[in-house]
Amino acid sequence: MRPPAILLTHSYYLEHDPKQVRKMKPYPPLATLITAAMLRRQGRDVALFDAMLASGEDEFERVVDETRPGIVAIVEDNFNFLTKMCTTRMREATLAMIRAAKARGCRVAVNGSDAGDQPATYLDAGADAVISGEPEHTLAELVNVWTDTGGEPGRVRGLVLRGDGAGPGNLLRTSPRPAIQELDELPFPAWDLVDVPRYREACVGAHGRLSWNMVTSRGCPYGCNWCAKPVFGRTYAQRSPANVADELRSLRDVVGPDHVWFADDIFGLTPRWIEAFADAVRTRDAVTSFSIQSRVNLMTPGAVEALAHAGCEEVWMGVESGSQRVLDAMDKGSTVVQAREATRRLRAHGMRACWFIQLGYPGEEWPEILLTRDLLRDERPDDIGVSVAYPLPGTEFYRRVERQLGPERHWRTSEDLAMLFRGTYSTPFYRAARDLLHDEVSAGPGADRGVLDVRWVELERREPEFRSSAPTLPGIRDRVVGREEQTQVEQR
Repeated sequence: MRPPAILLTHSYYLEHDPKQVRKMKPYPPLATLITAAMLRRQGRDVALFDAMLASGEDEFERVVDETRPGIVAIVEDNFNFLTKMCTTRMREATLAMIRAAKARGCRVAVNGSDAGDQPATYLDAGADAVISGEPEHTLAELVNVWTDTGGEPGRVRGLVLRGDGAGPGNLLRTSPRPAIQELDELPFPAWDLVDVPRYREACVGAHGRLSWNMVTSRGCPYGCNWCAKPVFGRTYAQRSPANVADELRSLRDVVGPDHVWFADDIFGLTPRWIEAFADAVRTRDAVTSFSIQSRVNLMTPGAVEALAHAGCEEVWMGVESGSQRVLDAMDKGSTVVQAREATRRLRAHGMRACWFIQLGYPGEEWPEILLTRDLLRDERPDDIGVSVAYPLPGTEFYRRVERQLGPERHWRTSEDLAMLFRGTYSTPFYRAARDLLHDEVSAGPGADRGVLDVRWVELERREPEFRSSAPTLPGIRDRVVGREEQTQVEQR
């Protein structure tokens, strides 16, 4: 008897996020596709509903009606940072998909950051199981129980189930599943399930080339106190350079991208790994331009040289702030000086240096914002992404500000840039500062910044009216110094 079909899906609809529609950089759901490949390895009949370029939940319902799966597994792409934020619109989509699948008689499993943080919300919507942590092995075992053995899901590690009795909070958590360490043993993603021409049309139309996603590692060993690690934790597991190069060669044959976005939190922790990767892709004739995320303290001379040798064209780094004391309050583990050095090294090797900036961390005030502006003016990154401090459940930062949170604890879409706690300033202030920082980058080197200076002066003039009534959090403000003192520290 043929096993019942399993419909793999996720809930990140690009259409629901106006900012991402404007950027138009869609990527297939990598974690979902790896899970699909794992199920296929077991001989399962798997289909995919890819929400990324779909019109909405109605399209999902049509696919469920057409495929009539016995199981629907909503596996979020845990390598997409937007799923970690879990915008309200994304949660609404997930809950709607659960209800639609249950109404059609499907068993439903859900995996993702928000489901791991708030399992009762998803079980109350009708999900039969929430998968905590990495989904591949847990879902494979759960499918075995549901379709073959008739056993108890409670024996499958890594699940949250509804406990005996009724009522919210009545949950059964099975024993935790250890993190996957041997990543080379996982199958390559099931790319054939993706509508590649649709992605190609969207990407080439917006940017002139097709960019595709890969991942070489899982987790991050650093301890920034605002960064959530609900799926992979603080461990760091890395594939071998040869295994990654084999996948890149296969990807070139099957999909043929012009560029690869490595979605790791940290790509290539050491120069030795990066250089071995460069040698491996050359051996396989698989050299492809790529972009990565890393940290300023990891952009050592050896690492930058190895990245250039491997074909890297762009590095995104969490610079966050031009104030060292703000970085220290974040437990960032890096320095302003390292941000300067990393940016200059990358540029000297012909790579684009791009920064993530975070505004609004508790204790940051006007002098610290000017330090960030001045750092940006001095070093001229090629691009920036600006956000405000965002309390993610499970983080030390969340625990610090939890009492200040209101009923809205998530942005509705990724462009909200809304303050969810009572920080130094209100949301309109940070939106204005964000726009000014982006315009600083757009102005380019050597541009007349007279108009920008006027706008900064105007924002400073209005700064008092944007101030929040919330007191400064104890133990943080005393770790932040003013602009003049910080400048003296850096000059030393």
